Formats: sequence, structure tokens, C-alpha cells
Amino acid sequence: SDQTLGNLPAMAMSDLAAAVISKANGGVDGEEPVEIREVWADNLEAEFALIRDVVDEFPFVAMDTEFPGIVCRPVGAFRSPADYNYATLKANVDMLHLIQLGLTFSGPTGELPALGAGRRRCVWQFNFREFDDERDIFATDSIELLRHSGIDFRRNAERGVDARRFAELLMSSGVVLNDAVYWVTFHAGYDFGYLLKILTCNSLPDTQAGFFKLMKIYFPTVYDIKHLMKFCNSLHGGLNKLAELLDVERVGESHQAGSDSLVTSCAFWKLKDSFFAGSTEKYAGVLYGLNAENGVSAH
Repeated sequence: SDQTLGNLPAMAMSDLAAAVISKANGGVDGEEPVEIREVWADNLEAEFALIRDVVDEFPFVAMDTEFPGIVCRPVGAFRSPADYNYATLKANVDMLHLIQLGLTFSGPTGELPALGAGRRRCVWQFNFREFDDERDIFATDSIELLRHSGIDFRRNAERGVDARRFAELLMSSGVVLNDAVYWVTFHAGYDFGYLLKILTCNSLPDTQAGFFKLMKIYFPTVYDIKHLMKFCNSLHGGLNKLAELLDVERVGESHQAGSDSLVTSCAFWKLKDSFFAGSTEKYAGVLYGLNAENGVSAH
């Protein structure tokens, strides 16, 4: 049944994992490792020119963000856990700023784009300037974790991407507002919340219905791996735990958005092949923890 799409034998899973990882991570002998392309204000236009060139051939876009954590929780009565989750998401996203965004583009079998004379496969990591750790509110544990993972907040403030310019370039890139692009994420309510805030130059909608209406416009097809995991009865936990269970190797630093987006991409292809017989279409449009999960699809 759909509820128990089963588990492959351990050996088959591990062999398949190795194949997927070597393809996606550059683990084959003699191949270059994956490059995480750092994007700042001074190379933003040039990197978007590359992205416009690759998105048609590599239309699966795995996305991860880093943000200042969760600093407030709403009080009052809520009709459902999903309503409470959305109210929390909106309160925090409206108040805080995106720090980093990672995008990993992949083709129909999980391959990554290869650029430049060296044909190095790559993912993108955008560093934003809006967050100020001396002025803004933040969750201390989240910011300490990001510092420990190598994020330099002073450098972001001085050299980082302007979110409004990023939004203009993203809007005209073919990556959003495109039925032929498939977004791949992990527990992504906040990720999409920050992107929608930037793209619309506005606070998030008051209701989940309004939020999912915007989702459908900007990101017509979305897969949330945390939702997919509910149909794989041996999988549980966060992204790092999933990567461990699936033998997905990491490139770069954990808790940096470029690296996490690559892990998300590799995990998606592994799940798609191993647990869903290559077919995940019916699970699209659902974000873990929000109302669509309870049968109210974003479609």
C-alpha cells in the first residue's frame, strides 16, 4: 500500500546509495569533487547568468536556508497543530532576516551541472547582508551553531547579497514561477517562508490558505522529504540522520546552506529510487507540519 512502500534489503540499499552518491557527489575515481560556489554582492549577476543557463536542463532544485532561529511563539487558541505551526512561522519570518540560501540543481537522474574549463560540478550558496547580529533579535543557540559552522556575520554584512536585488534576479531566472521546475526540500516551511517574504516584498499571508496560494504561484511543484519519509517505514529524524541512514556523503560544512542543499538533493534521489520506484508525483505540494499535510493539498 501507499502507507508502507517498504524497505529494500540492506545490501541493495547500500549498493544503490553508493551509486547515487558517486553520481551526485563526485565520488567516482578521477572525478572532481563538487564545488560550493559562494555568491556575494559582487558576483551575484554573474552567478545568476550561470543559473539561467542550467535550470532548463537541471530542473530539480534542492533548497536549504539558514536563518536566526525561532525567537517567539504565538499565544492563544488554535484550531489545529498546523495552525499553531503556521502562526509561529509567520511571526518569526516576518520579524527576522534570511542569512544564507543554498541551491543545488540536478537533472532527471540526479546529475549536477558541470561548469567552467574544469567541468566541476557545483552548487550555489548565497550569503545575505540584512541580518545584523549586533542589532537584530535571534535565537542564541542557532547563531552560535552557524558561527561554529563557519558563517562570518561581519563578512555577510559587508559583502553580502542585497535581498531585493536577489529577488529581482530570481524572478527573471526561470527558477520560480515555472511549472517545469521541481523544488526539493527538507522540512521546508521556514525556507519557503523566507523566500516568499523576499519575493513578494511583504509579510507572509495571515492564513495557511493564503500561504499555499502563493506557494502554488511561485513554486508550483514542491517535494518535502520530511513528508516523504512518513511513507518509508525505516526512516526517521532530521537531515543529518537521514543522510547517515542513506549513506549520503557530505560536501562542505553541515549547517551551511549550500552543503545542506546538496545533501537534500542526494537524499531525494536516493529515496525516489529506493522507496518510491522512481515515482513521487502524488506526494508533491505538501509541507511537513503545515495544513497540506492533513490532506489539504497545495494543488
